[in-house]
Amino acid sequence: MSKNLSHLSGRKGLTDNLFERIGELAAKTGSPSKEDLTKLAEEFLIRPASLYGTASFYDFTRPENKGKKVYVCNGSSCLVAGTQDELKKSIGTHIDTTEIGEMCCLGRCHENGAFHYEGHNYSGKSAAQLAGIIEREIQDGTDTYTVEAMGAEILTTPFPAWEEVTAQLRNLLQTPRETILDSIRQSGLRGRGGAGFPIGIKMQTCLEAAGDLKFVVCNADEGDPGSFSDRYILEQRPEWLLIGMLIAGYTIGAQAGVVYVRAEYPASIQTIRKTIAILEAKNLAGQHILGSDFHFQFKLIEAKGAYVCGEETALLASIEGQRPEVRVRPPFPATEGLFGKPTLVNNVETLANLYYILTHGGDAFAKLGRGRSTGTKLVSLDSSFRRPGVYEVDMGTPLQDVVEKLGQGFSRPTKALHIGGPLGGLVPVHKIADLTLDFESFAQQGFLLGHASVVGVPEDYPMVAYLEHLFEFTAHESCGKCFPCRLGSVRGQELLHKAQHEDYTIDPELFHDLLTTMEKGSLCALGGGIPLPMRNALAYFQDELRAYFKENQPVSTPKKV
Repeated sequence: MSKNLSHLSGRKGLTDNLFERIGELAAKTGSPSKEDLTKLAEEFLIRPASLYGTASFYDFTRPENKGKKVYVCNGSSCLVAGTQDELKKSIGTHIDTTEIGEMCCLGRCHENGAFHYEGHNYSGKSAAQLAGIIEREIQDGTDTYTVEAMGAEILTTPFPAWEEVTAQLRNLLQTPRETILDSIRQSGLRGRGGAGFPIGIKMQTCLEAAGDLKFVVCNADEGDPGSFSDRYILEQRPEWLLIGMLIAGYTIGAQAGVVYVRAEYPASIQTIRKTIAILEAKNLAGQHILGSDFHFQFKLIEAKGAYVCGEETALLASIEGQRPEVRVRPPFPATEGLFGKPTLVNNVETLANLYYILTHGGDAFAKLGRGRSTGTKLVSLDSSFRRPGVYEVDMGTPLQDVVEKLGQGFSRPTKALHIGGPLGGLVPVHKIADLTLDFESFAQQGFLLGHASVVGVPEDYPMVAYLEHLFEFTAHESCGKCFPCRLGSVRGQELLHKAQHEDYTIDPELFHDLLTTMEKGSLCALGGGIPLPMRNALAYFQDELRAYFKENQPVSTPKKV
């Protein structure tokens, strides 16, 4: 059925996009009416039930969020910082509590106290400032954080003059696609969104795939709580991203590039829209770019609030106006992606590296980093550090240097670092000295680098409560396609909640089986990845967790991750 819906949505494609039309209907009242959805379904020759399934899924289109005026961040960093309860109380003195909703995450992890109001994000504001915001006397949600490089500067260096960029792109359009692809493969660039898959393999598959219509899709749905490095690029270095998409589009023979930006980043949406207009004015986007036969049109799509859209097949389903459920692979998007056409899907940081590779060569990029983890990596440090911010480091940099030299140590007593989002590794502070910032080091130590976001878990924050939060997050964000994730996340949250608030202890065998079922049976990394921080916690925080398990044993059969 989903393939049929893909083709029906593809009849109007990106010009009259079904997902955007649903969003426009929701903008009127917060959620589209059944009557409006029925009319839209008739126009696209799709059953109304399919569109209702789509609209009822997203945070910003579902009926439950009708009438909400303020959305308070419920991400991991704001949660452990302890700012949100007081924030809700303060907002509640100005706005009825029934009009306060939640969203995750606003990318304000460096300040916390984050919330969304009237199309702007705010964070770290005083009670006096809050009153001014609610009364609309303050409408500037601009924030500042440290940006610095330690080692090579690729993504933190200023964007060059447009004349230089134009000259480089003229050369690009006269270079065979295979030559550009060879340089990208030589660079060893791997996906920066978490999986670490080589972009060169994806691009080669797309280039060789049959069909005249191909797409480049930028996954700018940076939903990992604690992450704001993609947000940095989107708002402060948008040119790196869009030029990177242009390079990728030329290399694989694509005609359109979609930037799918999360609704929780309103400033990012504005910046990308303005930058696309600049490219079009300079004939670096659109038809006959720089007088060539290469056509490449950008399309900005505003997401509507769903973490699972960070998974590439769910993201493509979302753009098509379908419920964003994970698809079984193969076929992979590189051969059968958006509207059933070959599609390259990569995240912001990955694509933003392509201009450096184009101008300096793949070999220069490959010489940076360590082993198979080439190039640099952006790291986002939250408010648990004395100097939170976004930092660019060579792959292979000791994690201790990131913590002590860049973050300047902890701003509060900290017992663990949750690195790489909710599905990333939960690193006890005594293991920091054993890790270097690259894919291999983290995997060998039983962790996951992922997006390289860093959330510090305070010493006084109960680990059992943090694990419950992770399961609760997974349950809320699950697409529901597979049983292990949909049911397992709820059962996990229930077990941990009962152990804290009732006369109940968890059977360690049951908990172990639950994690294994999710790990092996889930369709994507949401259900399959959440057992990793659980196992890390069970391995390194046994003394703290022992009381919540039968016979004081968090795990009966320890497993090396």
